[in-house]
Amino acid sequence: MKNPLHIITRIIYHLFILFVLLLCTNSVFLLSSGAFDSVVMLVCIFMSFFFWIWPDVYGKDIREGRVRQLWFGNIQLTLFLEALVISIIYTYLELFRFHMVNDTGTSLSQLVIDGNEVLFTASWKRIVAHIIVASVFLSITFWIGIIRIYLTSIQLGIKHRIIGILFGLVFPVNIVVLIIMLRITQKEVMFENDKALLNEKRRQEQICATKYPVLLLHGVFFRDFKYLDYWGRIPKELMTNGCRIFYGEQQSAAPVEVTGREVARKIEEIVKVTGSPKVNIIAHSKGGLDARCAMSDPEIAKHVASLTTINTPHRGCDFADYLLDKIPEKIQKTVAGGYNTALHRMGDYNPDFIGACRDLTASACRDFNERIKDPQGVYIQSYGSILKKARGGRFPLNMTYRYVGIFDGKNDGLVATDSFPWGHEFHMLEAPGMRGISHGDMIDLNRENIPGFDVREFYVGLVADLKKKGF
Repeated sequence: MKNPLHIITRIIYHLFILFVLLLCTNSVFLLSSGAFDSVVMLVCIFMSFFFWIWPDVYGKDIREGRVRQLWFGNIQLTLFLEALVISIIYTYLELFRFHMVNDTGTSLSQLVIDGNEVLFTASWKRIVAHIIVASVFLSITFWIGIIRIYLTSIQLGIKHRIIGILFGLVFPVNIVVLIIMLRITQKEVMFENDKALLNEKRRQEQICATKYPVLLLHGVFFRDFKYLDYWGRIPKELMTNGCRIFYGEQQSAAPVEVTGREVARKIEEIVKVTGSPKVNIIAHSKGGLDARCAMSDPEIAKHVASLTTINTPHRGCDFADYLLDKIPEKIQKTVAGGYNTALHRMGDYNPDFIGACRDLTASACRDFNERIKDPQGVYIQSYGSILKKARGGRFPLNMTYRYVGIFDGKNDGLVATDSFPWGHEFHMLEAPGMRGISHGDMIDLNRENIPGFDVREFYVGLVADLKKKGF
């Protein structure tokens, strides 16, 4: 996309499409004035169908199909805005093009401005026909574009889609909203295509092809689903760069002792299936405690090469202690009962909402840390992040951020920064600006491209580093 020749060609092609669209949009006036022949107009109308389908001559420069369609939608909405503005100006000039007269005019209607007669040069039939034709061509261009970006954009999110629907007919707010959408989708196209080009460039290197396969362990209240990945776009990025990935598939909510045994069985299964003597574990949130619990068995620990914990509450959460002490037992049982019933239907064989919550309290983690010791011979490192303001996190982290801050201090919306460090090395991640990086951002939960922090590239670098260390 950065080839100068392609950029110049794109500009020329874009102007040509805009010219054709303007001819079609204003064809009633242009034909009646004799500016263009009807055959030329028919050719332009035919060409417009092609442009609606393939608006970019260098579409193949966009590597991924979804991103290519997003790019096409962005182009079509840009053409819609440009054609709309130019057509409005042209229509205004046609309707209000007047000449000063001293005798009686022959036009169908007359206005009086400063004592002088101002004559319309277009009949009402022609005006109505123009409005209908212009609306048809502009509407088709708009709807093809908006459907494309609504179906293919990730960064628009639910919020901007709803705003677009609510204010779609409110002028001029709808224009402002559309411009914001165009900026978001254009940035998304550029970001995703640059990432695709980067992966193409380093494909042969297979920088994430570690010696041992990688086991990803999810946190509390989530499960490993095939079509709704807990880790967002991260696994695909890692596999593109050569990583072999497995999932923990432990229950979403159960005491650490229970899920730890499940992780242990998963490690044994991976070793048996792959023939690899060891695995690299990358664990998020409670998954880090599950992994440590599994490794407390020497027979399991010998099959673990490395453990990397991501935003894991190794020292628990004082806020969790407070909630479990203050919330009436009846309410706790009601919430737990509803959750356990729902998750049992989704695959947890024996979910325990309260048990999982209690194991994340500061008091329970103190006891856990006294009992569970790290095995020798396993490389252990940890990462954490800071959320700088409540609005930086999505629901419910934007709500819990302040409460966790009262009890635990700086946090990621759920876990205090003091609770993250564990093992041989610890790394604190911070993004520039006032947003920060939340607990959910660290697993690409919202599939959001955060300025200054590329979560997918973070994991590529993490696994590439494990490879360099010989794991």
